[in-house]
Amino acid sequence: MTIKPASGWDVTRARLETYFDRTAFDAWAALTSDAPVSKIRATVRAGREEMRSTLLSWLPEDLTGRRILDAGCGTGALAVEAARRGATVVGIDVSPQLIAIAAERAPADLANRVTFLSGDMLDEALGRFDHIVSMDVLIHYEADEIAKATARLAERADQSLIFTFAPGTPLLRTARAVGRLFPRSDRAPTIVPVSHDNLRSHFSRSLPGATLGRDTRVSRGFYTSHAQELLTA
Repeated sequence: MTIKPASGWDVTRARLETYFDRTAFDAWAALTSDAPVSKIRATVRAGREEMRSTLLSWLPEDLTGRRILDAGCGTGALAVEAARRGATVVGIDVSPQLIAIAAERAPADLANRVTFLSGDMLDEALGRFDHIVSMDVLIHYEADEIAKATARLAERADQSLIFTFAPGTPLLRTARAVGRLFPRSDRAPTIVPVSHDNLRSHFSRSLPGATLGRDTRVSRGFYTSHAQELLTA
């Protein structure tokens, strides 16, 4: 039986699209390039680069003949690296403008191995994949919504699903509380800290056929994210 995401999924998805296409487009384009950024954003850039390298290291070194979904691909850095290793990659993101950057930055020699699309990463019409990777998308969702979304993704991953979430650290919990006290219309969509133990309990119910694999946390200055591997084979 297909598990439908909670209504909160669509609400947050719409907020993310608005944020990345309007409020933060220029900042995000700079952050994901070699352009100079502030010291704070430099720590975020370094953290994201470390996390991306970690997730890629959990995939086979030779991806020839493998089909990969980069779910929430942003400007496409992970998708391009997977394609360089021989994979056929679909990169999808909620933001049409980020997808436009991804397509523009993609090397011409990889044009036949990577496709960038704007839309919902849970869309079943995307088909099946050997591996699905979702970096720093589910950090904006509550634990129950993460469990439902990963269940839908895992149904279409023949080997593994790798994703990140925001760990329930005191710093992130405090930052979320402060954000609630001082709301601002142009603030980035809330990062939702969740307990790893809580997620595990959700997985035992929503993903009975999957096995928990590797997990690790990356913390660099203003960047904190936790990666989890689910083995679906």
